[in-house]
Amino acid sequence: MIIGLTGFPASGKGTIIEVLKEKGFTYLSTSDELREIAKIKNIEVTRENLQTLGTQIKKENGYGFLAEVLTKKIQAQEYKTAVIDGIRHPKEIELFRNLKNFILIAVDASQELRFQRMKTRGREQDPTEWEEFLKMEEKEKGINNPESGLQVDITTKLADHTITNNSTIEELKEKTNELIENLERKTRPNWDEYFMEIAKTVAKRATCNRGRSGCVIAKDKRILVTGYVGSPIGIPHCDEVGHQMKTLIHEDGEKTQHCVRTTHAEQNAICQAANLGVSIKGATLYCKMTPCSTCAKLIINSGIKKVISEKKYHAGKESEELFEKAKVKYKAIEDEIELYKFQ
Repeated sequence: MIIGLTGFPASGKGTIIEVLKEKGFTYLSTSDELREIAKIKNIEVTRENLQTLGTQIKKENGYGFLAEVLTKKIQAQEYKTAVIDGIRHPKEIELFRNLKNFILIAVDASQELRFQRMKTRGREQDPTEWEEFLKMEEKEKGINNPESGLQVDITTKLADHTITNNSTIEELKEKTNELIENLERKTRPNWDEYFMEIAKTVAKRATCNRGRSGCVIAKDKRILVTGYVGSPIGIPHCDEVGHQMKTLIHEDGEKTQHCVRTTHAEQNAICQAANLGVSIKGATLYCKMTPCSTCAKLIINSGIKKVISEKKYHAGKESEELFEKAKVKYKAIEDEIELYKFQ
């Protein structure tokens, strides 16, 4: 899961981050991204300078700019677990919600207690007088300066969960561990998601870069066989010698091009079952996109009763019609067309 943290300074976010790091979460921060920009611009890194720079950047690029940078980083690195610190504006939350399994946690503590914590930790930029502290709070809320991009009072209200930290560090750690354990149970993948993720891993063995597809055939919550797209045994692969393209002319005159060097992932999985003497009658097949019509016919004749694809195939209409006539259940998890190289 991807966890976002919001809350006022000295509320206890640092302790929660420590707990999450110990659990293997990657730490990311909007403030760190801002610090990198400050270094590039040769700006001294102080809280006041960062707030000024943040306001300027958000005016020029929008309030969600830093969140957009982090979202792209998470997607590019394919982080499965990460904690994002420094969320202070609703627009940032809106962008982070595009991430799968994003959960926003607000950390709360009384003003008096947070002020005492600041005085105890004694950081250079922390206020030492109550009036200074209240002014800092107003800045965090965006009071008298709505263009600053700081609206912590609003972001805390948008949180999925709130941890109140008015006690000891040990109690805060216990609360954090309990919440994360509950969230992990809720985000546990269902069986379709589980087998589809395995199919994606199988696809990494594929040898045709037009569409690296993988397939899993399962029954009674157990994997029977797997397969991935690749040339027949002993025949050169596309990745080695290139594609073997053929043009197909359809009844309506439309022309489409296909690589015929390889055996499809679904075909290889069915062949694997035949070689091993494994019955796949009544099983479910998981694949990257709607099987082609040839694969669909093999699936029907092999006795498979359900097909689940991650996305749809742009020429999958015929296969869907075949499945419907043969009473093979078919569904695509995502109702969009799979795009692949050289399509």
